[in-house]
Amino acid sequence: MDMDFARCALTMPSRPQRDGSIESPSSAAYQKLLVQCILKNRSRIFAFKSAPESPADKVCQFDEDNRPHKKQQRRIPKDPDRVLAAYDIIDDDRLNLLDWGSNNVLAIGLNDTVYIWNAANKSGTKFSRALENNSPVTSISWSPDGKVLAVAFGNSDLDLVDAATGRLLVGIQGDSHSFVCSLAWRSNAILTTGKSDGSVVDYDIRKDDRAICDYKGHRLEVCSLKWSELFGRYLASGGKDKLVHIWDARMAVANHHPCQHQLLHKINNHTSTVRALDWCPTRSNLLASGGGRNDHCIKFWNAANGVCLNSIDTGSEVCALLWDKNKSELLTSHGFPNNQLTLWNYTSMTRKAELFGHSSRVLYLAGSPLGGVVASAAEDETLKFWNVFETPKPPKPKANTMPFAQFSVIR
Repeated sequence: MDMDFARCALTMPSRPQRDGSIESPSSAAYQKLLVQCILKNRSRIFAFKSAPESPADKVCQFDEDNRPHKKQQRRIPKDPDRVLAAYDIIDDDRLNLLDWGSNNVLAIGLNDTVYIWNAANKSGTKFSRALENNSPVTSISWSPDGKVLAVAFGNSDLDLVDAATGRLLVGIQGDSHSFVCSLAWRSNAILTTGKSDGSVVDYDIRKDDRAICDYKGHRLEVCSLKWSELFGRYLASGGKDKLVHIWDARMAVANHHPCQHQLLHKINNHTSTVRALDWCPTRSNLLASGGGRNDHCIKFWNAANGVCLNSIDTGSEVCALLWDKNKSELLTSHGFPNNQLTLWNYTSMTRKAELFGHSSRVLYLAGSPLGGVVASAAEDETLKFWNVFETPKPPKPKANTMPFAQFSVIR
């Protein structure tokens, strides 16, 4: 706050005269007297109370990485890890011919035969049944425990086969005017079927009178069925009639329809066939659906209130959808023009990777129960395996916090 000192320090010349002139003796004497009397031989207006740290100590060396470390991006291979032949596969968006069970066994329907591929030992077998007119396989699905394989045929028959022995456990004869297009297990005992006439029926395989419930809503072929993983509460169905239906199995039904579930939401926002459906495994009420050739959109729905949360135009037919079980990622398969697989990051819906390898639309997707690998099949008669999802790390063993848990007797 010494204004005289501050004024003098700011106005005192600190550099030699630029014009090269020599300062007069009287001026030099005046400056010396000024420094002694007013500045009191001080050279700074502000001074540190203690000596500052050396500036050199604050400078990083050139070989030091001073940037914040970013999380390393996961590398997604662009080429398939394995390719198998899938001769005589049917290109029909009403059918569902690929499923990967919890027993780590992949099943694929090729014309009138089901081929089984064991992912653990890389071995394959086949299952076929003598049928009149060589009726093709129309849908296959593993039970949740991986012990039973449901196989539907074009002549309306439905077989339940023992996975270990290949023995026929249950045979269900359907109506001659319709066949099963899609299958979904609600539990190990209850199987839901979607048929070509638009009907959806529950079968209890433990009972003699197996048809226990039906769902009325679709007018054309039911191309996709998915039960939510939350105790099998919600059932989603998509069809050729461009509709998505959401059913709540816990809803009370009218007394005059004791064997019919009531419709929770009827969604008509798609403009083409809906065969791509999947429930998010980490958000119990979140459903993703994809539209066909004239639609190109992925839509996300809140099953509780039927509200559309987001809609993304992908630019091509959405043939199948598959959520990653461990992260918020979504894999979609597409048709013309690129026939690619696209990995999306939810909720930003940014493309993380695009995989090209099929020469026709990719109708069928199935994910490994161990995570990481996804199988895709198309009319180009190839079955490809992609390392697209992140493989989950094995959980660390939990420390036993109970005192004396390792002793059976305390003395």
